[in-house]
Amino acid sequence: YYTAIADVMLPHIAGRPATRKRWPNGVDAPAFFEKKLARSAPAWLDRGTLQHRSGASVYPIIGTSTGLAWIAQQAALEVHVPQWRFTADGQPGPADRLVFDLDPGEPATIIECAQVAIEIHDVLETVGLQSFPKTSGSKGMQLYVPLNTPHEHDHAADFALAVAQLLEQKLPKLVLSNMTKKLRKGKIFIDWSQNSRHKTTIAPYSLRAKDRPTVSTPLTWDEVADGADGEPLGFEATEVLDRIEEHGDLFAETLTLEQELPVGG
Repeated sequence: YYTAIADVMLPHIAGRPATRKRWPNGVDAPAFFEKKLARSAPAWLDRGTLQHRSGASVYPIIGTSTGLAWIAQQAALEVHVPQWRFTADGQPGPADRLVFDLDPGEPATIIECAQVAIEIHDVLETVGLQSFPKTSGSKGMQLYVPLNTPHEHDHAADFALAVAQLLEQKLPKLVLSNMTKKLRKGKIFIDWSQNSRHKTTIAPYSLRAKDRPTVSTPLTWDEVADGADGEPLGFEATEVLDRIEEHGDLFAETLTLEQELPVGG
């Protein structure tokens, strides 16, 4: 799958430090997140360095199909990346996109996520912002707002929080902006904190480690509307490859569309 999807997936993760979630003993066995790049990694793999409180860590930067195949061979089924890229001088760059991560608290499902995604879409339209939906490949959804212009990470996070709080006021029985987990039952938590420089989100077209090989799949807004009415929104690897043949990359515009968040938002 990763070899076949590489041409479509790579533009969305290129230049970004890749955090991998690995299942070396299969999806029924324990997994672990891997951030640092092992010293045994091949020399040809691009890499970048991030400073943490505990010191400097070297991350892989996956920009080639060979690099994507290599991490897949490490049983790194999931690829998580931040909302920024390294600059030409190797430093962490500004936010170049914004994400709303919609996390359903049981018994809420992706159906309610789709309903909330439509609400967010409508709010964003009022301030002239286009947005692009995808499944998480697991229980929830994400909504991306391409920027492709430099933004402070705090500005992006504050704007996402403001939208989440607005919808929480409008739909208090459905939407939650508070990060307290015990409050999430039956609600959709809009995780605005994914816009922090230190946070990562499941990458577009990444596999998820399920019994069946599901994928974080870009959607059309018509599909989201159907999902809000109960139509299934889960896609497996082979289906996603078929979707590429039919639709191309539904997230392609997120790579080039230049938008600016409202000042003070």
